[in-house]
Amino acid sequence: MKVYYAIVHKEPESAFGVSFPDLPSVFSAADKAEDILTHAAQALRLWAEDTPLPAPSPLQALLDRADVHSALAEGAFIVRIPLIEDDTRVVRINATFETGLLRAIDETAAQHGLSRSAFLASCARKEIEAGF
Repeated sequence: MKVYYAIVHKEPESAFGVSFPDLPSVFSAADKAEDILTHAAQALRLWAEDTPLPAPSPLQALLDRADVHSALAEGAFIVRIPLIEDDTRVVRINATFETGLLRAIDETAAQHGLSRSAFLASCARKEIEAGF
């Protein structure tokens, strides 16, 4: 899994702006801080659908760039954004769960109108994207 670094900017009375130094055409915004990672990951994933992405730069290489250094000096901060590439192939797996947990998964998936697989995939994506 590739991980890109993004710069988050925040001006008074505006949303959080997110840009990717390695990918100048990719950007995102979020009204709330807790939405920054999700929105940035979505922008990255959507861009990757149509455009081959370069390899991510190491953090130190980005920190050595004048534009990144300037943004950080002005109060921006850096976040890591994982790229979970969309792939139409479906793979069947065998997984083991404790009975009570599986029951809770099935009940919650049903409440959301999802299959067990769709619910688990959604949870995994959210956890991976939020964990960076």
